[in-house]
Amino acid sequence: MRLNNLTTVTEAFLYFLWQFQYFDHADLLTTEGESIQVVHPGFRNPNAGPDFLNARLLINDVEWVGTVEAHTKASDWLAHRHQHDRAYDNVILHIVWTDDRPNGGTPETHHRRPTRTDGSTMPTLELQARTGSDLLSRYNSLTESLDAIPCAGQFQGVQPLRITAMLDKAMLQRLERKAADVKAIYEATQDWEETAYRLLAINFGFKINADPMAQLSRAIPQRALMKHRDSVRQLEAMLFGASGLLDVVEEVDPYVDELRREYRFLAAKYGLIDKQLPAHVWKWGRLRPANFPTLRLAQFARLMSNHGSLFSLFVGMNDAPGLLKKLQVMPSEYWQSHYRFGKTTDKAAPTLGVSSVTNILINTVAPLLAAYAHNRDRSEYIDRAIALLEQLPPEKNTITDGWESLGLTVRSAFDSQASIELFNSFCTPKKCLNCQIGASLVGQK
Repeated sequence: MRLNNLTTVTEAFLYFLWQFQYFDHADLLTTEGESIQVVHPGFRNPNAGPDFLNARLLINDVEWVGTVEAHTKASDWLAHRHQHDRAYDNVILHIVWTDDRPNGGTPETHHRRPTRTDGSTMPTLELQARTGSDLLSRYNSLTESLDAIPCAGQFQGVQPLRITAMLDKAMLQRLERKAADVKAIYEATQDWEETAYRLLAINFGFKINADPMAQLSRAIPQRALMKHRDSVRQLEAMLFGASGLLDVVEEVDPYVDELRREYRFLAAKYGLIDKQLPAHVWKWGRLRPANFPTLRLAQFARLMSNHGSLFSLFVGMNDAPGLLKKLQVMPSEYWQSHYRFGKTTDKAAPTLGVSSVTNILINTVAPLLAAYAHNRDRSEYIDRAIALLEQLPPEKNTITDGWESLGLTVRSAFDSQASIELFNSFCTPKKCLNCQIGASLVGQK
């Protein structure tokens, strides 16, 4: 039965059909009447160029080895100007949903066939008439779903092994992407200690103030802070001064006056004045007092004072409970009764809590281990990153809540990170055919 719903078909759907050979192979012919036998469909190409590599076909009983290109319409070959691109000279088959040339592949339309740069033509296989309507219907049910998780209504019927395999894939994808961000910091610094410091600072910003924390860590080198780690007050002076927050305190406060005096000396010593941030870059809106940037900077100062080598701490220690304990710091005395400069609070300021430290370990230590593994070509550090995530408690947010409502058990940070990645990178953009869960639902018999 010929399907006429072209608007619902994407190239991703064609990749899926070809990769898993989900089409009728009986009397398989090109649009020009040549017989085709698929020996091997090839491997999906994740980079630029033809869509499948190393395919093997028998066309009119002659074996061909090369690449395969997919388009929803045959005319897209010319529209994309592949006939002028030598990267497509090795294409041995052009698969399309529909051959939209007038009268299809007839001698009269021969000049409209896809060609290589040397003018030679290649066979075209049209899949529309060979694809079952039930398969397309299952695909459309996912891509047209209004649920945040497109397969929500079918999720409980998916085989657990497929879910586990997809979560593993999503977790590794997330870890690799974060490791790439760490690699960029290392390439800019060529120093793992500085990299660990900058990464920790970013994650102390907890998303909303991550950017100003990143700027602050670039303004104050880690080595400068370490020279004063015996004095938390001097660390606070450098951090608060370079943050620009001391410039906007209007209240009379002896503590602030002391920080300003210290900062003037330290700023001159380390050239911080020209690097000082404007105070307006810090975000305060909709933050609970425990997340105010002033308190976070005070906690950061205490953490820097407690540990002479962050890199050694993060990479050298593989005990998650121990790391949690070492990062649960209490700020200096002033910040145990203040959330902002000059304003005391009756409620004692808390230590850095378990959920906050867990967030820092997930986003700092695990990616740092993964990046270091790639840099040193030592896979055991990837294993340690995964083991750390498996030991940490899971994050709780609307995404993990959504998965748990479908029956997915989120037991650890590994599970929560995997489910977040699955939602953001596959469910939200509806890349269901790139997901083992979605692919299994579309291809089910």
